[in-house]
Amino acid sequence: MADPGVRTPLLDFFRRGEVAPDVRLQAAHGALAPRAQEQIALLLLLVDDQDPDIRAAAEATITSIPRAPLEAFLARSDASSEVREFFAARGIAPGPVAATGDAPLVDIVDSTVPDLPEELPEGTEPRASTVQKIAALNVAQRMTVAMKGTREERAILVRDPNKIVAAAVLSSPKLSESEVEAIAKMANVSEDVLRTIALSRAWTKNYAVVHALVRNPKTPVAMSMNFLPRLVDKDLRSLSANRNVPEVLRVTARKKVVLDK
Repeated sequence: MADPGVRTPLLDFFRRGEVAPDVRLQAAHGALAPRAQEQIALLLLLVDDQDPDIRAAAEATITSIPRAPLEAFLARSDASSEVREFFAARGIAPGPVAATGDAPLVDIVDSTVPDLPEELPEGTEPRASTVQKIAALNVAQRMTVAMKGTREERAILVRDPNKIVAAAVLSSPKLSESEVEAIAKMANVSEDVLRTIALSRAWTKNYAVVHALVRNPKTPVAMSMNFLPRLVDKDLRSLSANRNVPEVLRVTARKKVVLDK
């Protein structure tokens, strides 16, 4: 099967083959992706999985997709030619009217995930009860919460030691720019999380996100250096005196301040 073409941090893990069988099986049942694009892309990847049970589950999920919503999805302008060809081989063509939303085409509720607390106001520290409940979940369940949960839950799960859980947070359709900025400031997230944010053109259009990345000592130095020309003089001067960032970044910022005078 050709690559369906959709790119998200979560899908990249599946493409690289870095996902455990139990998580792949849950995705094959359609339970992980909160968006139609991602759900279809995962199913088309998993229908060729090396595990026969996962292949069978993905095939069964694809077969169970209601015809009308699927045709409306295929009529969308962002449905790739590879996806359309896959379904054309099954006798399913784009419908006359394109879908306007991006709700999943197969919505499976994971009843094994316990009810978690409601959303907290922005800036509020995560409650101990939330941390404890999340700690009791397995990887697949944490991924479900990362994709579909609250801001509080995402703030906890983006620091998860399992990289794919953090990737699920960054793939969540609920993730806001203010959350991305807050994550870019965190000193206790992995370098992979910061690299993913830095590689996103959509997120780095936001100056506050770029500034947060450059000031974070865990951001890969090469990426921080690339962002230096975008900093305003005030922030360059501040960075040139910031002992928390790598020395090469501090020195380069100091030189730019001098040259720009």
